[in-house]
Amino acid sequence: MPQKIAITGLGIISALGNTVATNKKALLNSKSGVGKLQKIESIHATTIKVGEVAFTNVEMEALLHLPQNHNYTRTALLGGMAALEAVKQAEINDISEGKTGFISATTVGGMDKTETHLKEFITNPESQKYISSHHAGDSTQKIADLLGITGFTTTVSTACSSAANAIMLGARLIKAGKLDRVIVGGTDALSKFTINGFKSLLLLSETDCKPFDANRNGLNLGEAAAYLVLESEAAAKGKNALAYLSGYGNANDAHHQTASSATGEGAFLAMKKALEIAGIAPSKIDYVNAHGTATPNNDLSESVALQRIFDNKIPGFSSTKPFTGHTLAAAGAVEAVFSVLALQENCMFPNLNFEAKMPETQLKPVVKLYKKELQNVLSNSFGFGGNCSSLVFSKA
Repeated sequence: MPQKIAITGLGIISALGNTVATNKKALLNSKSGVGKLQKIESIHATTIKVGEVAFTNVEMEALLHLPQNHNYTRTALLGGMAALEAVKQAEINDISEGKTGFISATTVGGMDKTETHLKEFITNPESQKYISSHHAGDSTQKIADLLGITGFTTTVSTACSSAANAIMLGARLIKAGKLDRVIVGGTDALSKFTINGFKSLLLLSETDCKPFDANRNGLNLGEAAAYLVLESEAAAKGKNALAYLSGYGNANDAHHQTASSATGEGAFLAMKKALEIAGIAPSKIDYVNAHGTATPNNDLSESVALQRIFDNKIPGFSSTKPFTGHTLAAAGAVEAVFSVLALQENCMFPNLNFEAKMPETQLKPVVKLYKKELQNVLSNSFGFGGNCSSLVFSKA
């Protein structure tokens, strides 16, 4: 029998709240965290909506007990908060016990600080400390240091599928016997660069995003961090597994730098592979946590892929991005946490703001919290460059 990958800990900080418990409460009450941009000065502040974490940097610095002259960026702070919660729930008292790794995903990295201090790097020594925290690997190393992990550590950056790929890599390393347990997930802060970048691509909505809706007009950006503790069967012995990561798949449709193909080929292949590794038929999937960005291209492409993989017998599906905004590299981990919560609560979370079916596919997502016995949840994360990943979570 294939080795089971147990999930023994969860940690998250998002626009819904600063813990798993507060995120779950918001999901169960269908309460969105998307609102006005408040913590970044932007010319677009009055015309876009975002999913912003309530904590300020100063508040997180205090909670993490950082020295005064540190160079942690917001990405690292968010990641530290979520990763520590995951490890605590997994009841890991000695992080050095067993072969423990850390795989973190990010796209923003430290640019929330470097973009702020760019013009004064040459003249202000205080600003120069953020040069070394700009690159993607810096937040990973800082979070690993907070956790006390000195073994295998690496960073994944594959756009919006980054955290899903971090989870997949962690599972493969456990199955290969390289690690006994691994903390996996991702973190991204909001920044002017990403706001302006998505604005230039005409992908930002000025209203609450409406995934899979006929009149969808773009996404809401968000910031978040989420991590899961994966453990081998041996390492998890005696623990209460929250769920199992039973399948995973990654594929690329090689279609376009930012757009998905009309046939959803990459998404289809990723889901197909995830189901094969899980050893289950598509009919065994009870709920799909869709990528669902609310952009015209993604939602149509994903809908076609869902029709293909499920042969038009699509289970209940929804996008949870109207709750948190699209959290970029963190999205796959945020939605992995939500998938585990769905299994635990036996429910499908609503696709907020939906009003009308897309004429091309006539699919309707779950629009209200729906209670149902769940055994397997499929979670999709699709990134720029056609990098598509799917994960299957199964009830413990």
